[in-house]
Amino acid sequence: MDEPNGRLIQTLIEARKHHYFAPDVRPTAPELIEKVLVLLFPHFAERLDRSAVGVRAEVTMVEAVLARALDTLAPRYPGLSPDIPQRFMAQLLDLYDWLQQDAEAIYEADPAARNVDEVILTYPGFHAIAIYRVAHALHMLGFPLLPRLLTELAHQRTGVDIHPGATIGRRFVIDHGTGVVIGETTVIGNGVKIYQGVTLGALQVQKALADKKRHPTIEDEVVMYANATILGGSTVVGRGSIIAGNAFITHSIPPESMVTRRSEVRHRQGNAEFDELEYHI
Repeated sequence: MDEPNGRLIQTLIEARKHHYFAPDVRPTAPELIEKVLVLLFPHFAERLDRSAVGVRAEVTMVEAVLARALDTLAPRYPGLSPDIPQRFMAQLLDLYDWLQQDAEAIYEADPAARNVDEVILTYPGFHAIAIYRVAHALHMLGFPLLPRLLTELAHQRTGVDIHPGATIGRRFVIDHGTGVVIGETTVIGNGVKIYQGVTLGALQVQKALADKKRHPTIEDEVVMYANATILGGSTVVGRGSIIAGNAFITHSIPPESMVTRRSEVRHRQGNAEFDELEYHI
């Protein structure tokens, strides 16, 4: 008599012989971002160590987490540069400066924010940006897999989905954040503000376009309000433009433009219920 589920079990055994498994990599993402946030922002520390010895130890721990992940991934990704952790650490001071500017920009943009500390501790937009900036730095250094694990962690925690390959300038603001999607080849300038539900996406999702610019370019000081959708690699939103909520854009917008989406208001016909002709989206 055949073993119950024998064919299934044998197939999975054979599949696992050819599958590379890195059990230490997935937990690295939350561990790394926790240690980086504690290092850069005392707000996240359970016990604040102000001594040089303590800070030096925290720096060493961040580098050690990256080195361990790199060692785990090395068999799957031959040719990895062993100095990636050290090169990342060399960028951490600049990363800290950029995140401070992001936090201040969010505070200045939101009347509900009482101070920058509140932004750092409680705003999902800042949390998503912080994880993105760490992931982007690693992505640019050629660190495999971990950048995507980091941004997916941000996606799970905040509802903000930013590909680590996106290029985002200084003083970036994400308000509320839920539902924001920023694609891999998006380029965003300085001082840009994004509200919930904004999509910066591709017009086509063909695999053959993987190495092409598929997502829009957003120039400096642009504001995109809730649920705006901007698509296409050749689409450029000019500097200083304002994109209204629910706008749908697939072509370039000149600088200093305002794009609106008007709502239609009309009288209902009698007391009839809404039907497919009455209901407009």
